[in-house]
Amino acid sequence: MKIAVVGKGGVGKTTLTSLLACHWAERGRPVLAIDADPSPCLGPALGFPQEKMLALKPIADMKELIAERTGTTEQAAGAFFKLNPKVSDLPQRFSQVHEGVRLLLLGAVQQGGAGCICPASAMLKALVRHVLLARDEVVLLDLYAGVEHLGRGTAEAVDAMVAVAEPTHRSLRTVAQIKVLAADIGVTRLMLVGNKVTSDADRRLFEENSPGLPVIGFLDASAAATTADRSGQPLYRLDQTIATSVAAIATELERRTSISAAN
Repeated sequence: MKIAVVGKGGVGKTTLTSLLACHWAERGRPVLAIDADPSPCLGPALGFPQEKMLALKPIADMKELIAERTGTTEQAAGAFFKLNPKVSDLPQRFSQVHEGVRLLLLGAVQQGGAGCICPASAMLKALVRHVLLARDEVVLLDLYAGVEHLGRGTAEAVDAMVAVAEPTHRSLRTVAQIKVLAADIGVTRLMLVGNKVTSDADRRLFEENSPGLPVIGFLDASAAATTADRSGQPLYRLDQTIATSVAAIATELERRTSISAAN
């Protein structure tokens, strides 16, 4: 299972990623969770202790490693560099494991213009391509609203892209934009999860206004979310209703991706 989770900031994509990771890890599946958000917060959502979070560093911030692997330096602007650097050892070397979930931080590439190719972006894309194509485990990518870490060849390895939205038309418009970006790189299995649901009217809003994406489940607004943030415990362990809902979402993901694989 290789799942990319996307959505505008604040809608709950990191929450869903952490819930799915906990769900599959609890069932004995090896899980690699990758935080590709410029402001990483997946670790705390998974309940990673402070000492393990302090040991993690985003790959994009490892200037010396990037220079070594790409054959260039940060100062050598415009120089030639390797587009396919060695990355196979990075997930083991620079990740931390907690309660069955391995966590890796990608970080953000600081670049001058849209579409620019630099050593750091080449490194991150090669790393994402490796974990999607070469590693045999559940891979969960917590992406920002864009899909810049994916490319045409890489996107084919994603079993599904799950867009998370809250019950507002503005949030659903962002999902429509994500759908366009995903189509541009060849993602064909795009699904929607409605978050922060408080009523049947919220559920109808998602079902009636989804921009052509199948709605595979809902997560109710949870009073335990604040407790999870303050205590450092994963929401999955604090709210049984949420855990049950995410189990249904995971089952639907497995069903839909297995059908796609069979076809």
